[in-house]
Amino acid sequence: MDSPETEEKREDAAPSTSNTPGEGDDGPKPKKASLKRTAGQPPKAKPKKRRKARPAQLGYRVEQGEDMLLVISSTTADYEGSVWAPPRKGSKKKKLIKAKLKAGQKKKKKKTLRAKPTLEIIPVDTVKKDTTLFLPQEAGDHRWGQSVPEEVLINIFQMVVIQDGAVPFLCRVGRVCRLWNAAASSPVLWRKVTIGHCWIAPGLSQLPKTERKVRDTFTWLSQNRFSQLRDFSLYHWKNNVNFAVEAVSLNAPHLRSLTLSYCTGLTAEGFSSLGQHSRSLQNLNLQHSEFQVEGLVDYLENHGSQIKQIWFTHGPKHDKVQAAISRGVCPDLEFFEVNTQLNSRDCELRLYIQALQTACPKLKTFRILNVRPLLKPTRNSADSSLGFPLLEELCIATTSHSYMTDKDLWDILFGSTRLRVLDLRGCSRITPSGLTALPCAELECLYWGHYFGSNLGSSSTKKGLHMVTEKWSRTLQQLDIAYQLFTEEELEIAMSYLVQTTEADTLRSLNLSGTRITSPALRSVIGQMTSLDYLNISSCRYLPRGLKRIYRGQEDIRQLLDKLD
Repeated sequence: MDSPETEEKREDAAPSTSNTPGEGDDGPKPKKASLKRTAGQPPKAKPKKRRKARPAQLGYRVEQGEDMLLVISSTTADYEGSVWAPPRKGSKKKKLIKAKLKAGQKKKKKKTLRAKPTLEIIPVDTVKKDTTLFLPQEAGDHRWGQSVPEEVLINIFQMVVIQDGAVPFLCRVGRVCRLWNAAASSPVLWRKVTIGHCWIAPGLSQLPKTERKVRDTFTWLSQNRFSQLRDFSLYHWKNNVNFAVEAVSLNAPHLRSLTLSYCTGLTAEGFSSLGQHSRSLQNLNLQHSEFQVEGLVDYLENHGSQIKQIWFTHGPKHDKVQAAISRGVCPDLEFFEVNTQLNSRDCELRLYIQALQTACPKLKTFRILNVRPLLKPTRNSADSSLGFPLLEELCIATTSHSYMTDKDLWDILFGSTRLRVLDLRGCSRITPSGLTALPCAELECLYWGHYFGSNLGSSSTKKGLHMVTEKWSRTLQQLDIAYQLFTEEELEIAMSYLVQTTEADTLRSLNLSGTRITSPALRSVIGQMTSLDYLNISSCRYLPRGLKRIYRGQEDIRQLLDKLD
C-alpha cells in the first residue's frame, strides 16, 4: 500500500484529466496544484517528465506516378522539424514561467490546421525533355575514351614520359582500358626506361617470394616492352643486377646507353652478356656502383671499340680500367669521366697522359672530379704528338688541395685549340700566366674559384688577372674567380678589359664571391654587360653590407646598378 505522503505527491505532481464511466456527466474537475507548503517541511521537488525520443523525420517524401517514382523535398510546414535549428533566445525563461503558472491559467493555443499540399502527377509522356541538361545516349554511342584516336593518346603519353619516365606511368595507364593499353604498349614510348626501388625499401633484404616477383615482372617487361629500348637506367638495386642486365641485353637489341647508379653485384657474367648481345652499346655509366673490375676490363678489351662514353667512380682497383683505356682499347672514346664523392679524401689517380692522348685522339670531354691526377712521364716541346686536338671540355676540379701546375696543364692542353670549358676549381697552383699560355683562343667558361682551398685564410695577393680577361673578353660567357686574392686595382683593370670589347656583350654569369671587388669596378661591368643574369658578390669586404648577396635575373641586377649610383 502506498503511504499518505506518496498519494500527496501524486496529487501535486500531475492532476488527472481523463473521464471514467462511473463518474458524473461532466466528470471530475482537474485539481489545482497547491502553491503552499506546510511550515517546517522542505520544498518538494517535482519529478521531471521524460521526453520521449521522437523519430527523425525525413526531409523528403516519395510519390508514385504512372511510370516512375518522384522524390519531393519538404518545403511546407509539415516537415519543419526535419531540419535542426538552434534554440531561440529566451526559450528557457518561458519554460520557467509556464511551470509556475497554475494549471487552469495556462494559455490555450488554437491549433491552425493547414491543408497538405496536393501533388499534381503528370504522366511521363507529357514531360518535355530538356536537351540542354540531359543528353541521351543512343545505342551506337561510346565512351569518350574509346573515341580518342590512338595516335593522340600516344602523343599525350609521350609528353608525360619525357618528364616522369616510362615506369611506372605506362604500367598504370595500361590498366585503364583496352585502348589505353594499346597506346601504352607502343614501342615508341619505351625507348628510355628508368627503374629505381622495386617492391622494397632500400637497404632491406628481399624475401624469396619478393625476389621471384621482381624477376617475373622484369622478365615480362623486357620481353613485351623493350624491343625498341635505347637508354636503360637502374638505380639502387642491391640484388638481381646481373639478372636485369642479362634480361635487357637479350631483349633490347638496339640498346645504346646503360646506367647503373648505386647498384651492387655486377659481375663478369653481366659484362659477358652485354658483349654478346648488345652490339650497339656506346655509353656505359657505372658511377657509385660496385662491379667486378676484371669483368669490365675484359669487356673493354673485347668490345671497347664500340664504346664512346664511359663514367665510373674511382676505387682501389679502378686504376686497371684507366690503364686499359690508355692502352688503346677504346679508340673512339669521346667522353671520359672519373669522379668520387665530395667527402672523399686522398684520392689519387695515375694518369699516363701521353699514352692517353695517343690512345684516344677523338676525346672531347675529359673530367677528373675530386680526384688528384698524378701525371706520369711528361712530354717535352719537341714531341710531335697532337695531344687532344678535339678536346672541348677539361675539368680537374677538387675539394681539397691539388698538385696541378702550369706545366701539367700545358702537357694536357698544348694541342687543344677547340677548348670551350675549363674547370680548375681548387687548383691553387695555376697562375694567370699559365692560363694565357694555352692555345685555346675561344674559351667560353672559366671556373677558377677556390672554395675549399688552403689559401682561403692567406693574405698574399696575386696579379695578372687582366691578362686572362683581355685574352678571352670577346668569348667569355661564364667567369668564376671566387675567393681569388687579387688586389682592388687588379680587379678594376680586369673588369675594364671585359667591357672594352667592341662586339656584343656575351657575359652571362659572373662569380666574384669573396674577392676585393669595389663599387666602381662592379658598376662598370653591370652598366656595360646587359646580358648578365647571374652575379655573386657575397662575402665581398669592399662593398656595402646590404648589397653583398647573389643576384639572379637581369631585372634584379638592374636594381643593384641603381643602388650603386
